[in-house]
Amino acid sequence: MLLDREQERSALGALLSAVHQGESRVLVVRGDAGVGKTALLEHVVESSTGTRQLRAQGVESEMELAFAALHQLCAPLLDGLPDLPTPQRTALETIFGHRAGPAPDQFLVGLAVLSLLADATSERPCICLVEDAQWLDRASAQVLGFVARRLRAESILMVFVTRAPGAELPVLEGLPQMEVAGLGDSDARVLLGSITPAPLDRRVVDRIVAEARGNPLALLELPRGPAAEQLVGRAARTTARAREPLSRRLEETFLARARELPDQARLLMLVAAAEPMGDAALLWQAAHELDIDGGAGSADEFRALLTIDDRVTFRHPLVRSAVYQGATMADRRRVHRAIAEVTDPLVDPDRRAWHRASAATGPDEAVAEELELSAQRAQARGGLVAAASFLQRSVALTEQPSLRVRRARAAARVSVHAGEFDLAARMMTIVETAATDDDQVAHALLLRGQLAFASGRPRDSIRLFMSAAEQLKELDPAVARETYLEAWAAAVFAGEPGVDTSLLAVSTAAARLPQVADPGPAGILLEGLSTWITEGRVAAAPLLRRAMNIFDSPDLSIEDSLRWGWMMGNPPSLLWDEEALQRILQRQVDLMRAAGALARLPLLMSTMAIVAAWRGDFAGAAAAKAEVDAVVEATGTRIAPYGAMLVEALRGRTEEATALIDTVNEHGSAVGQGFEVQFTRWTRAVLLNGVGSYELAFVAAEQASAEQPELFLSAWALPELVEAGVRSGHDDAARQALARLTDAATAAETAWAWGVEARSRALLSEGDEAESCYRTAVEQLARTQLRPELARAHLLYGEWLRREGRRSDARDAVRSAYTMFDTIGMVAFAERARRELLATGEKVRRRTEESRTDLTAQEQQIATLAAEGLTNQEIGERLYLSTRTIEWHLGKIFTKLGIRSRRALRGVAASLTPPAQA
Repeated sequence: MLLDREQERSALGALLSAVHQGESRVLVVRGDAGVGKTALLEHVVESSTGTRQLRAQGVESEMELAFAALHQLCAPLLDGLPDLPTPQRTALETIFGHRAGPAPDQFLVGLAVLSLLADATSERPCICLVEDAQWLDRASAQVLGFVARRLRAESILMVFVTRAPGAELPVLEGLPQMEVAGLGDSDARVLLGSITPAPLDRRVVDRIVAEARGNPLALLELPRGPAAEQLVGRAARTTARAREPLSRRLEETFLARARELPDQARLLMLVAAAEPMGDAALLWQAAHELDIDGGAGSADEFRALLTIDDRVTFRHPLVRSAVYQGATMADRRRVHRAIAEVTDPLVDPDRRAWHRASAATGPDEAVAEELELSAQRAQARGGLVAAASFLQRSVALTEQPSLRVRRARAAARVSVHAGEFDLAARMMTIVETAATDDDQVAHALLLRGQLAFASGRPRDSIRLFMSAAEQLKELDPAVARETYLEAWAAAVFAGEPGVDTSLLAVSTAAARLPQVADPGPAGILLEGLSTWITEGRVAAAPLLRRAMNIFDSPDLSIEDSLRWGWMMGNPPSLLWDEEALQRILQRQVDLMRAAGALARLPLLMSTMAIVAAWRGDFAGAAAAKAEVDAVVEATGTRIAPYGAMLVEALRGRTEEATALIDTVNEHGSAVGQGFEVQFTRWTRAVLLNGVGSYELAFVAAEQASAEQPELFLSAWALPELVEAGVRSGHDDAARQALARLTDAATAAETAWAWGVEARSRALLSEGDEAESCYRTAVEQLARTQLRPELARAHLLYGEWLRREGRRSDARDAVRSAYTMFDTIGMVAFAERARRELLATGEKVRRRTEESRTDLTAQEQQIATLAAEGLTNQEIGERLYLSTRTIEWHLGKIFTKLGIRSRRALRGVAASLTPPAQA
C-alpha cells in the first residue's frame, strides 16, 4: 500500500496497538533511499512507551559474515540463552561462535530465535527494527524471514526496512508491505525553502524539485552539490536523468562533497567505508597505521558526512557506497591492508582474512589459505553463503592449479547446498577448465549433477550423475554407488523421461558395478532398488528387506541415516509393508528432529501423511501436513500436498479433491516432475471409484499404472484399475492388471498385498472362488491397519452377495463397510454403501456431515498434540511456534470446545475432525 505521512504513522500506530494487546505484527517498509523510512519509524518508536527496542542493520559490503545481523538483534537477549531448550540453546551458541560443534539446521536456529524473542516479551512488548534489509547477510535473512512467518501471540512488532521493489530479499516476499512515498511538489518546495539561506532562482527550484522526485534526502542534498547554473543547464538532459536512479545522483552529490575534503580526511572516510562493522577503535588504529592525523575528522564538512564517536556512522548508507566506489583501486587496497594489519588474527580472523584478500594485488597463497579456513569456520556455524563467498575469493587468489581446482570444487559444493546456483556454476566452470586428472573430472560431473537436481532439472541431473558414476566406479567405488543412488532418486522424480534417463537405464548401469565386500548402507539400498528394476520383484525382495533392516537398526550411523533415510520409503512401499513403512519413517523423523536436521523433514512427513490417510486416520494426516506446511510457510520451499490429495480422494469430496489434484498435476507437468503427475492420476482413480465414475476411473488408473510400471505407485494403482475395469466393461485390461498385482503380492508376501490381490481377484471370479477370495481379502486386510482398504473389501463383498441373491448376508457385509466409511469420514464410499444397503431392503437415513467444531487447521493440530500429552514446548518445537503462541491457541481451543483443561481435551480429542484438505 502507498500512503501519505499521516496515514503511514496511523497504520504503524495501529500495529503497535495490536502488539500492546498481546498480538504480533510484521511489516516490510519499502521506499527509495532517502525517502524517509527511518525517520518515520523513529517517530513511531519514540512515541511508543513501555516497549523494548531491538535493532539490526544490514551493511553493504562484499564481506559476508554469517549471522552478523542476527547477532546484532539478539545480543541484548543472550542472557536468556540458559532458559532455552538444550537443542535451541546449542544452536545459537554454535552460530554465534560460543561453542564448537556441528552446524545446526537453520530451522532449529529460527525456532531458537523465536523462543528467545518470545521470552523477552514476558515483561513488555518488543519492537524489532531491521534496517537496510536488502543488505542482510543471507544466513540472518533466512532466519529472520522464518521468525517473521511464525510470530503469532508474542507481543512483537517486527519491521523490515528495505529499498524499493527489486531490492528486497526473497525471504520478505509475501509479508505485509507498506511503501513510503515521496513528498508532493508543494511540500517539496516548502522543505527546499526551509534549508536554503537565500531564495533560489525559480528555474533552479523547478530543476531541484524535478530531480528530487519528492525524496526528502535529495531535496536536502542536491542544493549542496553542483552549482545552480549546472542544475539549470541539465534541462536538455532531463529525459536521460529521469531514467537514472536517484540513488546514483545522490551518490554523485555525496562524492563531490567528499572530494572537497583534505586528503587525510578523505582517506579517513575511505577507511570508514571499507570497514563495514562501524568499529571506531579499529578505525583509529587503521588511521594510525596510515599516518592519518587524529584531527582529520574534526572539520564540520567531514562531520556532516560521517560521525565518529563510540560507533562509526555515515550520514546515509549512500555516503559509504559513494566514497568507497569513488576511490582509486590503489587507495582501496592501501586501506584494506591497514585494516588487516590492525585486526586481531585470534579474535577476528575472518574479517582480517577478508581485508587481506581485498588488499591483494594478485595470487597470494597465504591469504587464500586464510580464506579457506574462514570458509570452514563459517560452514561449521551453518553460514553456507558466507563459506561460499570466502571460498570464491580464495579461488581467485590461488595460482597452483591443483589447489585452485580443489578450492573451486569446494566452493561449488557449498554453493549448491546454499542455493547459490549462479556462483556454483561459475566455480564449476573453473573446475572443468583446470581439471587435470580423471578424479577431478568425475567429481566435477557429480557436482554438475547435484546442481542440476537442486535447480529443478532432474533429467539433466540423471545424465550427469550417470556419467560421473561411470568414471568413478574404478576411482572410488563407494562414491560411484552413492552417485548412482542419487541418479535413481532423480529418475523417480522425473518419471519416465526417456531411454537414457529412465529407471531402467540407471538400474542397468548400477547393476554393472563390480562387487565389493562391504558396499555400505547406500550400496545395499542401491543394489536392492536396481535389482527390482532389472531382475524383478522376487530377486530384489531379500535385498530390500536387508536394506530395511539396516536403516531400521540403531547401529546405523546418524550420518548415513540423515543422508539416505529420506529414500527409505521406497523399499517398504515396493514390498507393500505398511508397518515397516510407518516404523522406518517414524525413526527417520525422530532422528531428524533430534539432530535438528529439518530441511528434508517435509518429504518424510508428507509420506507419513499418506500412511495416516491410508489407515483412515485423517486427523493424523492433518497433523503431518501441518508440520509440512510450517516448514513450507517459513522457507518458501514447495512440496506437493500428497497426503492432502489422498485424504480428499478417500473422502470423495469431488470438487475439493479435483481442484487440488488438477493444481498439482498442472505443476508437475509444467516442471517435468513425473512422480507428481503419476500420484495425481492414482488419487484421481481412487476418487472416481469412490463416486462410481468407473469409466473415468479406469482411464486415470490405467495411466497411473503404466508410468514407471515397476515402481510402487504403478502397483498401488492396479487395484483401482481392476475395480474400474470390471465395472466399466474392460475385463481384459482388468485381468492383465491382476496378473501384475499377483506378481507384486508374491514378492511382498504381506497381508496388505495379499488382501488387495484377493479383493481384486474376487472381482474377476465367480461362485465359490469369488466368495473365497472376498473372505480372504477381509481376513488379510483385517490384519493390517488399512481401514479404508478393509472397508472397501466389505463393500465389494456385500455388493457381490446381493447380486447372488443373498440379501441377509449382503446386509451384514455392507453394514460393516458403511459403519467404517462413516466413522473414517469417507463420504463418497459411505454413500455407495448406503445405496447398497437400501438395495438390500434395509432403511438407512442419509447422513449429512456432522456439525464439527470450528477449530482452524492449526488449532486442530495443537489440540491433537496436546491431547497426546505433548507439552507446550514440545508442541512449539513440532510446529515451529513459540510456547506463548501455543498457550494463546490453547486458550482459544478451550473456549471453542467449552472445556477448561488438557485433561478434558483428551476426552474430546477423538471426536475432533480436521477441516477439508487435511
